[in-house]
Amino acid sequence: MADKNTINNISDAERRQLRHKRRIRNQVIAYVVLVVLVVGAATGGLYGVKTVGQKLYENKVAKEAEAESIAAAEAESEAAELAAIVAANEAESEEPTPEVVEETTEDLLEEVVQSCIADMSLEDKVAGLFIVTPEGLTGVDKAVRAGDGTKEALEKYAVGGVVYFAQNIQSDNQIKEMVANTVSYSKYPLFIAVDEEAGKVARLQTALKLDATDTPQAIGEGAEASAAYNAYSIIGERLATYGFNLDFAPVADVLNSDANGAIGDRSFGSDAAVVSDMVTQAVQGLTSNGITACIKHFPGQGSVDEDTHDGMAATERSADDMKNTDILPFIAGIEAGAEMVMVGHFTCPSLAEDATTPCSLSKAVMTDLLRGEYGYNGVIITDALNMTAISEYYGADEAAIKALKAGADMILMPEDFETAYNGVLEAVKDGSIDEQRINDSLARVYRIKYRSTVEN
Repeated sequence: MADKNTINNISDAERRQLRHKRRIRNQVIAYVVLVVLVVGAATGGLYGVKTVGQKLYENKVAKEAEAESIAAAEAESEAAELAAIVAANEAESEEPTPEVVEETTEDLLEEVVQSCIADMSLEDKVAGLFIVTPEGLTGVDKAVRAGDGTKEALEKYAVGGVVYFAQNIQSDNQIKEMVANTVSYSKYPLFIAVDEEAGKVARLQTALKLDATDTPQAIGEGAEASAAYNAYSIIGERLATYGFNLDFAPVADVLNSDANGAIGDRSFGSDAAVVSDMVTQAVQGLTSNGITACIKHFPGQGSVDEDTHDGMAATERSADDMKNTDILPFIAGIEAGAEMVMVGHFTCPSLAEDATTPCSLSKAVMTDLLRGEYGYNGVIITDALNMTAISEYYGADEAAIKALKAGADMILMPEDFETAYNGVLEAVKDGSIDEQRINDSLARVYRIKYRSTVEN
């Protein structure tokens, strides 16, 4: 029941409405009583005047008692109605407290990514899918500095990244300055990439004559996963010091004992479980230093005899063998935090559409298997498209278009960058490649590039 102070706050209009209701009820009651008296009087005539008088007196007493009862009921009813009005008014005046939804880091990252893509021109979107050498970008024979030529090239072609080799690296200060200038000239965040696998494929280590790390094979033979972490932590720290943020490593290929193996000592070995452990630790060693790890060469090049740098190569392993052995280290690497997977140029008829399509151009391998069956949502990048296994059979534009249609997100080192870029751009303009397909790939790329910014 409402207290007096609350009831006093009831508006005059509401009080008048209550009184009007009460008067109507009283009139109805009066009419009922009158009818009772008339009927009683008419009936009492049969018994004489005394009986009628007695009835009138009793009716009067009953009427008064009934009036008191009605008055009490009205008071209680009025109080209840007043309380109901007060409650209703209070409910109307109280605004519901809005639910506070805390924005997660992933939500913020997605906002940043989508905002960046929305502001990009189609030309910049397409260029952002390529990682090229500084020579491929600028057209010079050998690039050892980044000056006006690099600046002009990046203004025209907003590539997604630049990859450096030993020929680009002369000294500590030289490579630091070259990288820093290149980054400063770009409109968008760049991947600054290198092949630093440990062992003989280590561009920075070789060029700067840094202390050598053991080969992956030697690390694997020791069977101590911590050794892989230590080696790649050293590599990661070195790369970060010189301004690199992407390493095309570690190699996740499992050597097949029946093959000579073009991969050789770049692999951690022939035991899939050991290789998986090593890849896990290598990925974590790199990422602990802020370096994006790119595991390679999916779906597993360890049983391939030929070198894809020199021509077509193939594996005849069954789909079951590939999935139960060769692919296991890739799954381990992804689970360890590898945000990029490089797909090899060798053919694998048991997994691809046919016996002639390289895995790097295969929808069955990249989209159906890696994305679909294994649920991978990171960046898929081709191996270098200037390798003979591709360049001997496909034009630069044809290879790039095929790779994107098959499910690749990024194109690495096409044989001729401008031809490949213009080919992809025209394919998007004429509808051969959906622009949303380009946006989806860019979103995966920019989730990597902006993640550290958002998290920090």
